[in-house]
Order: sequence, then C-alpha cells, then structure tokens
Amino acid sequence: MAGKGSLGQGFGWLWAAYGVSTFGTRLAFDAFPIIAVVVLHAGATEVALLAASGLAVGAAMAVPLGAWVELRRKRPVMIAADLIRCAALLSIPAAFALDGLGLGQLLVVSVVVAAADITFTAASGAYLKSLVAPEDLLVANGRFEATTWTATALGPPLGGVAIGVFGPMATVLADAASYLLSALGIRAIGGKERQQTRPDAPSGLRVSDLPAGWRHILTHPTLRPLFLNTILVNALIMAPAPVLAVLMLGQLGFTPWQYGLAFAVPCLGGLLGSRLSRRLVARCGRHRVLLTAGTLRACWSVGLAFVGPGTSGLLLVMVVEFGLITCVGVFNPVLATTRLDRTPSDRITRTLSAWQVTGRTTTAAMTALWGLLAALTGPRAAIALAGVLLLATPLLLPRHERAPQHSTTG
Repeated sequence: MAGKGSLGQGFGWLWAAYGVSTFGTRLAFDAFPIIAVVVLHAGATEVALLAASGLAVGAAMAVPLGAWVELRRKRPVMIAADLIRCAALLSIPAAFALDGLGLGQLLVVSVVVAAADITFTAASGAYLKSLVAPEDLLVANGRFEATTWTATALGPPLGGVAIGVFGPMATVLADAASYLLSALGIRAIGGKERQQTRPDAPSGLRVSDLPAGWRHILTHPTLRPLFLNTILVNALIMAPAPVLAVLMLGQLGFTPWQYGLAFAVPCLGGLLGSRLSRRLVARCGRHRVLLTAGTLRACWSVGLAFVGPGTSGLLLVMVVEFGLITCVGVFNPVLATTRLDRTPSDRITRTLSAWQVTGRTTTAAMTALWGLLAALTGPRAAIALAGVLLLATPLLLPRHERAPQHSTTG
C-alpha cells in the first residue's frame, strides 16, 4: 500500500542526497544578498538586479539542457550538476580570500548554479518516476517537501550563527560541500537505470524538441491553469524578497541571525503541511486540496508590508510566513504528484525544465521590476503591491476535476 513501509534502498539514497544538498542550500539562505549587502555594500536595486540576472540567464541556459537531458541517463546528469554547483560555489571564498570578489563574479556563479539547479531538478523528477511505483509518488514527494521545510527551519539560523562566528563565506563553503556529498549519495544508488525514452526516439537533439515541454503544459487542461497560477504566485512571493532583505537588514537594523530566524521558525508550518498533504488528499480528493490550499496560500504576504523593528516585527514576519508556508507545504507535494501523473515518462524532463525555466524567468523579471519599484516608491509600497496582487491569483486555479491523460513510453 502507498505510504506503508520503505520505498526502497534506491529511494533512500536519493532522499539522503536530496536532504544533504537541501540542508546545505538552506544553511546558505540568501547568502548572495547577504554577501552583496554586508561585504560589497550593495543597495536594493543592485541586489535585486543580481538576483534577477542570475535567474534569467541561468534559465535561458537550461532550455537546451532540458531537451538534451531527456535523451540521457538521469543519474550521471544529476551527479554532474552537483559537481558543477560545488565548483562554482567554491570560487567565491577563493576570490574573497584573494581580495578579488565583486558583483560580477557573484552574477556568474549565480547563473551557473541556476542552470545546474534547473537541470538537476528536471532530471531528478524523471528519475523519481522511474524509481518508485505510481501509487507511491505522493508519499515520496511528501517526504521531499517535509525535508525541504525541516532543512529550511534549521538551516537559516545555523547559517546566521556560522556567518557571525566564521565570517560571510562559511555558509557558501558548507553549501559547496553539500553538493559534493549529494553527488556521492546519488552515485551510491547503483543498479541499472531504466530507459525512459521511446526506443524509436531520435538520438540527437533537434530544435523541435525544445518547446515540447511547453506544448504539453499549455495543451493540458489540468496542467495549464496550475502552471499559470504557480508561476505567478511564486514570482509574487519571491520578487519582493531582496527588497524585504534590504528593509530588514538595512533600514530596520536586524542582524543576519535575526533575519534567518524570522524565516526559519515558520518553516515548521511547511513540515506540518507536508505531513497533512496525503491525509487531506485521501479525505477530500486531490482537486479540492489543490484548490483550497492554492487559494489560502495567496492570502498572507500582504502582511509583510507592515513589518517594523524589534521583537514585534520579528513576530509579525513569523506569523505571516507560518500561514503562507503551511499552505505551501500542503499544496506543493500534490502539485508535484499531479504534474508527474499527467506527464508521459518520455517528456518529463522537458516538461519540468519548461516549468522551471518559465518560473525562474518570470521571477527574475519581476524581481528586477520590484527592485526598481522599491527605489521609486520605497520598500513597503513594493512589498504591499505584491501582496495585493497575490490575492487575485486563485482565479487561475483549475475549477473542475480533469481525468488523467494516461500515456505510455512505448
């Protein structure tokens, strides 16, 4: 039965690799903005443009990679992506030690890491579908979601302490090491990877392969509204994040560890939501959970515009983020499972790449826009506008249950 017992040793290694790399990433929570603000003395516009440019260029690089990876075994691609991220991150403390670190290098590293992130995630989604039974996908995605929020709860405050004790490069080094350990964990899975492409599929990359993921998403009656909703919601949540970082770390005078704590404690809500997700689906059905959790997650962010200094400001951020993250913790595993269920195995990598590329590009454009908006209107007005726009996003959620479109890989 789904959810009972182990999902297998292979999944155990994949889960362990995911856990260690996720913890390393969360330990380095907002490392680039913190380095830009604290070390390079960058302002709100520079920090926002740094985040936006890295996302946009990295996403553009990932477009051909997604189609190329579809034709390849996924485990070697995942290992390579981990090692590339490790090497790129290690260049930052090396440049800092040589007194040569600048915004340009942070941008290059963010581009490389963003492209590798998209490639890894797309390959791992396809690999997961081949590794576990269809009825276990929601259980597996729920475990990944729970791991994400556990790491996010623990990582930022520990990262803040590490920065305070060991300096601004400590968390970057830890993040690089986590990718190395992840590569070793994926390599330990062993066994022969099941071929997921059709036997008659072309062996080379064609230009017509590039938009296949978007075609599948935009012609699918369930995935299309989920795609549009998720892209917009994520962008409106993430776009004001650099502005909020500048507001809290700059104008309001919060320390890095306080900033990390404000976003770490609410992640317990994500752990709660991910554990409730499967039970809610069993009781209420997948569509109702998507619609309800997707609507509720849009109702919180406007409160961040009212953050003030001191303990009351921290408590406000924690309450808002707890509500938001609990809803996201319920929504995300159901979305991830629906996306895999509704996508043929020989198109998963391109579909996940298209989803991520669109999401990151949209977030990049809106992050840059919100940086400029904050410079013109002030941080609070920019944060408030994002929160108000989020309130309209539930209109994009699918209103009716659609039957799965089953496909075979041949």
